[in-house]
Amino acid sequence: MRYLAVLLALHLQPVSPTAPNRQPQFAAANGMVALVFGSGESIWLSRSTDNGATFTAPAKVADLPKMLLGRHRGPRIAIAGKTMVVTAISGDLYAWRSTDGGLSWSKAVVVNDKPNASREGLDALAADSDGRLAVAWLDDRTPGGKRLYGAFSDDAGAHWSKNVLLYESPSGTICQCCAPSLAALGGGEFAVMWRNVVEGSRDLYTMRIRNGKPAGPAVKSGTGTWKLDACPMDGGGVAVRNGELFAAWRRDHDVYLAEPGKPEIDLGAGMDVGFAVNAKGSYAVWTTPGGIEAHVPGSSAPVRISPSGAFPALVALPDGGMLAAWEENGAIAFHRF
Repeated sequence: MRYLAVLLALHLQPVSPTAPNRQPQFAAANGMVALVFGSGESIWLSRSTDNGATFTAPAKVADLPKMLLGRHRGPRIAIAGKTMVVTAISGDLYAWRSTDGGLSWSKAVVVNDKPNASREGLDALAADSDGRLAVAWLDDRTPGGKRLYGAFSDDAGAHWSKNVLLYESPSGTICQCCAPSLAALGGGEFAVMWRNVVEGSRDLYTMRIRNGKPAGPAVKSGTGTWKLDACPMDGGGVAVRNGELFAAWRRDHDVYLAEPGKPEIDLGAGMDVGFAVNAKGSYAVWTTPGGIEAHVPGSSAPVRISPSGAFPALVALPDGGMLAAWEENGAIAFHRF
């Protein structure tokens, strides 16, 4: 695999003349940062071993006919020990794994055990350093409404558990097209966040999962509520620091932040938030009509990092920095904090 130096002020140019680079997602572990994105019906991977200063030229992970891509639908990536795992959805939820740093990939396996149950195309993926993996998705196997389902692996994706019902709303359905998010707490424990529907309110809820099963109640994020008779197609982000959960999400026209022991904070107008934490605090990036804006620790107001773009993602870097990526004019743009 040849290397392509990508200055953070520039873009990862389109890999196809007929389809844009879309829906970037990150993972970082063991000194490596991995970026995955979709283009048409193909999944692509680029890697960095210098904390995002340069990335390898994109290499194809797999082709997936009719892959769902856009509005938070697209490939996901996690690093489980020495193994990379990528997921994507085309009716079913497929997973690929690489044990050589992304140079080669296994054949796809289907994670959902009910055919076409994951057809909404919205999933989340997370891994811990011990090789445990969790994937959660919006599931359609039960008539009448969507549920949150998951599957788990203790061997870096070589085998997956039976599907597990993680949550069903007392109102009959969770939000029908908002992406869930996952974070690893370690020791076989994960946190999952999704947009719920309870008595007409579409708020974000978080729940802990231990050993492949729910390990506590579903807890609403923040103090406000959003009464909405429609799906905003906008999830949120959950992250872990020192065993505590942090979250950011959209409610109505604004983006909100929740940190342990503090009131929720209105970060400003926007949508499609990307979120991560490190030792310095919480970072969030989101889309506005005027471009990509960010919240950084210690700032009293959002910082504009690009005059255009959409669907940003964030990752905490091995050296303590933070890296953002987003769609921009068919390419993937970067900004390092």
